[in-house]
Amino acid sequence: MEKKRNTVPVASIRHGKRVCSEFERLKKTACVLFFCATVLASFPAAAEEPPPGGKSVEDIVVSAEKILTPTRQADETVYTGTAVTAKGIEAQGTRAAADVYETLRILPGVQMESADAFGLGTEQQAIRVRGVRGYLGALTVEGVPNYGGNPIGPRAYLYDMINVESVSIYKGAVPGDLGTGVGSRGGALELRPKWPKDDFGVSLGQSLGSHTYTRTVGRVDSGTIEPLGTKLSASYSYTEAEKWKGPGKVGPRNNANFMLSQQVGHWLDAKLWVNMNDMDQNLYRPLTYQETRDLSKYYNKDYNSSRTGKPAQDIYYYDYNRGSYNNSDIFAYFTFKPWEQLQFVLKPYYADEDTDIYQGSTSQGGIIQKRYRDIDRTGIIAEARGSLSPFSATLGYLFEESNINISSTNYGISGTGLIYKGVGVAATTGTTYIHSPYFKVSGSHGPFSWQAGMKYFRFEDSDSEGYTTPPPSYTPVPAADLSREGRTYDIWLPTVGLGYQILDDLSVYASYGKNYIRPYSYMPLISLYSANRKTFQAAGITVNDLFEGYDIERSDSVDFGFRWNTSWFELAPTFFYGKHKNLLTTVYDPRVNLSYQQNVGKASGYGLDVETNIFLLKNLTLFINPTFTVLEYDEDITYQGKTFDVDGEQVVDTPKMMLRAGLIYSYKDLELFPSVRFSGKRYGDIQHNEKIDSFAVMDFGARYKLKNLFFDNTLKLSLDIYNVFNKKYVSLITASDDSRGGAPSYYVGAPLTAMVSATLEF
Repeated sequence: MEKKRNTVPVASIRHGKRVCSEFERLKKTACVLFFCATVLASFPAAAEEPPPGGKSVEDIVVSAEKILTPTRQADETVYTGTAVTAKGIEAQGTRAAADVYETLRILPGVQMESADAFGLGTEQQAIRVRGVRGYLGALTVEGVPNYGGNPIGPRAYLYDMINVESVSIYKGAVPGDLGTGVGSRGGALELRPKWPKDDFGVSLGQSLGSHTYTRTVGRVDSGTIEPLGTKLSASYSYTEAEKWKGPGKVGPRNNANFMLSQQVGHWLDAKLWVNMNDMDQNLYRPLTYQETRDLSKYYNKDYNSSRTGKPAQDIYYYDYNRGSYNNSDIFAYFTFKPWEQLQFVLKPYYADEDTDIYQGSTSQGGIIQKRYRDIDRTGIIAEARGSLSPFSATLGYLFEESNINISSTNYGISGTGLIYKGVGVAATTGTTYIHSPYFKVSGSHGPFSWQAGMKYFRFEDSDSEGYTTPPPSYTPVPAADLSREGRTYDIWLPTVGLGYQILDDLSVYASYGKNYIRPYSYMPLISLYSANRKTFQAAGITVNDLFEGYDIERSDSVDFGFRWNTSWFELAPTFFYGKHKNLLTTVYDPRVNLSYQQNVGKASGYGLDVETNIFLLKNLTLFINPTFTVLEYDEDITYQGKTFDVDGEQVVDTPKMMLRAGLIYSYKDLELFPSVRFSGKRYGDIQHNEKIDSFAVMDFGARYKLKNLFFDNTLKLSLDIYNVFNKKYVSLITASDDSRGGAPSYYVGAPLTAMVSATLEF
């Protein structure tokens, strides 16, 4: 069936029109190879100036040769931040090339699972940071926020990692001047671009793999163009694969990026970032909990490859369960330095999202529901940065205006295709605003380093008009009870951190911060109201009344840790504690004998993250990153008049124990990287009746460099094998923190998958 972009004829609900052309699909087959491997080499020493408020962690030197570890401490050293470097990204293989979340798998405290084998499963993945769902967190590029709606949170699939120098993650307190957008309760990620290089360079890569996986990528750096000193870079990548089970594809994914860097004397540095990403995919089908009990039977269960003519069955037709995701973002980065101790920064930005997702639904006897997102965000960040020894300070302001249209449309199933059945839900329409001034001050005195900040976040939500689309014409009719009034939400966000250098190679630190996420999950609330509209009307309850119970989720995080870096090991344990309030939780309303979500929940969390690198030999490193996490409900939950005894129980989909470990071996131009990831038992429901067993999966990678084949160039060859022993396990669970039995969806992990790559750099 040819894919078409359907447009709902409701001008007041949808605006804009997406024009998108199909790229020719490439089909290539590659061999599945077996290998035993992992990476390390030596990070080039980056001569960076130590950041205010903390000392940079130096690269470890053994026998005068640089030893490269897959992670290094993030710049804000008085907070619990870690940066995965470009080498660390490369070490994790081809799968980490197309999705930011995939680069974080090796880190403690981060639980990343996906239904897909290739890093292409757009929004069919889940990440939790210390037990908190990652879509409640932040993602920024040079401090510019990236997020969307339905679901809220980061769009981690927008960037090709060939253009990223490092990915930093903050798991507790977040520095006050980091642009967290709509929230950081699930941690904060910051991408540092690989800005255009001083010298001319070209990188061309081709990857092939299991399930006809193919990836073609190229980047060109102009070098410094005289007489103006302009530097440019441009990249493009094409990626696609057959789904590893069932019919359909993940991809094609087309990504294009352009960057410009211009220095004007010593007083102005101007940069430009343009990124465009277009992704199509057929979705993977989830399993029920009962089906997960017999993976040998249901492991390969997926959507149907053909239509039957019966709507109840055809909602599972694979081409009625697919998504198209089109995103673009652009920002400029101006740094003015009138004096050495004072600089001003401006970051104007624009982001656009246009997404359609089709999925079968059992409601109304079997329909296809299309969820639509049309989001335009325009904003600017202005900062003043100054330093006067021993103090440094930053004063800034973020302003953003967003035009958001999120809705769903219903389609009936006929013998020839889909029939428009009107708008299902108009979740959000209108213009919203964010105002967020912030201040950060830092300094050091002798062995002490410290930092403190304050951020104010104000979210002005828009009025949203509700409609019904009654048959037979399905013409939109305004409905007052489906409309809601605009509201304003705000919060003060203090942070503070203190570090002390005990010895040259041993330091301790402590930090506190308040994190947040603005109200979200609008569509489920409006969908429930629409499905039970007469019941709510009889009780005199409107959609606007339901939103009276929505508020900002907030958490208080405290971290204490130390960093011990010697010539033969690095050890960085962090003890953490968090108190979470106003969590979106399902409550029972006796007026309508129904339950729906409101911001009334509470939870507490604590645990230990440990980052460890042991330099066994000059060319052999062992990394061990264990995590112990407890995230528990603080009170029982009442649903449909029944109280569930969950006080003190672990939140769903959160293992208490996790481990990321591996060996990094290098010999001349060969690098080997065997690794293992372990996840303890989890539960898919608050009653802990749906238990998901622990699992351990082994991955392998290898890299080999051939230098100066002709002229001055390097040919990099790589092999990646994921799930080497073909383990059958449940990977992704899609569930709210208060999900009850039967509500979650379960996705199995991908089987053994192999990829080979060749990259030529000159």
